[in-house]
Amino acid sequence: AGTDEVVFGQVGGSIVLLCRNVSKEATEVVWFQGDPRSFPPLFSSRVSFPPDVRFSLVDNSSLSITGLRVQDEGNYTCREVLNRTDHEHRVQLVVASKSFIPTAELPPLGFPHPPAHLALSPESLWLLNQHVHGSVCGRSSWDRARTVPCSQMVAHPGSISDHVLSSLTDPPQATPKCWAETSSSGLMLQLFCSWPGGYPHPTLHWREEGQDLENSSWVISSTSSSDTHVETLNSSHLSHRKVFKCVGSHVVKQEQPACTVEIKLPSLESEPPQICFVGDNVTLTCRVTESTPAARLSWLRDITQPEVEIQPGGRFLIAQEGNVSRLTIQNCSQGTDGGCYVCKAQNPVGLRELFVCLTVKQPVNIVGVVGAMVVLSLLAVLTITGVVLYYNPLLCLR
Repeated sequence: AGTDEVVFGQVGGSIVLLCRNVSKEATEVVWFQGDPRSFPPLFSSRVSFPPDVRFSLVDNSSLSITGLRVQDEGNYTCREVLNRTDHEHRVQLVVASKSFIPTAELPPLGFPHPPAHLALSPESLWLLNQHVHGSVCGRSSWDRARTVPCSQMVAHPGSISDHVLSSLTDPPQATPKCWAETSSSGLMLQLFCSWPGGYPHPTLHWREEGQDLENSSWVISSTSSSDTHVETLNSSHLSHRKVFKCVGSHVVKQEQPACTVEIKLPSLESEPPQICFVGDNVTLTCRVTESTPAARLSWLRDITQPEVEIQPGGRFLIAQEGNVSRLTIQNCSQGTDGGCYVCKAQNPVGLRELFVCLTVKQPVNIVGVVGAMVVLSLLAVLTITGVVLYYNPLLCLR
């Protein structure tokens, strides 16, 4: 049936054999050492076998082996038992001696002196196989003159020299970058982790509370493209200020740099209540002060119809710049536009709503006010004149 994956380890080290693409509907995961049709199960998620303290299950699916021995080398098969069908994933484990790793015969690569020895972790050895071994065997666009003949790599899967490693690898220069986005449907969270600039491409894993997300029940999909890894999560398990961590590894780096994303509910603020005179225009403003990932902003008329969004058009204009949304109402009407509006901010973590109230008033009649003031002024003058003449009639004779 062939091998789906080759994993390299070192004597005395540890390794995790991943049972990839485990379905959520799987009722049992069984590991075999050797042909499943010829050897009894090594480990099962449901049945207890005679224990070996070096073997254990991770996330109820992947097989962890500590204290590696040369005898552990060989083929392993992970079988996922479903109600109707069985799915298998085959892994070849190659265990290299701690003290010596043979090197293949290499064509001259132009190095005057071989580089210093690189201490490779088991994960680095596995990653080297995934990217270098596969590329050398014809799946890479790299110049054949810079690669080791495929026959040498296949004949000696443990034969990796410093010359080969140095000529085919280039570490990323920066650290991983993490960010969160909302899926196109608006219902799911997407976690992005990118670590560009290296060859082979790095391995990136998303974790939450120390556990890998890859086989978690709330993962909708997991995709990788060169140096970026994306996990799409069901929003039902999300909560405010939950932290996700992305860990990167590369064949020529001892350390495993990481970055984190803290998801947050939206927080809103608005301006004080607004006043609009009949026939004028008014703008209501709503601002998101905090949200990870970015929130979608919308406006609703009032609490009587909370799910009916205001659509731009006619007398309503909606403009959004960054985290600020503005609703402009043209030609205010006292009968229909007065009252409270709802600013709604939503991301996969949850939603927040904020009331923005508007008072519509009749405009003051300026002409009437001025006319009344003039009349009152004339009356005041006439009254004062009459009083003066009444008490001092001689003024008229003069």
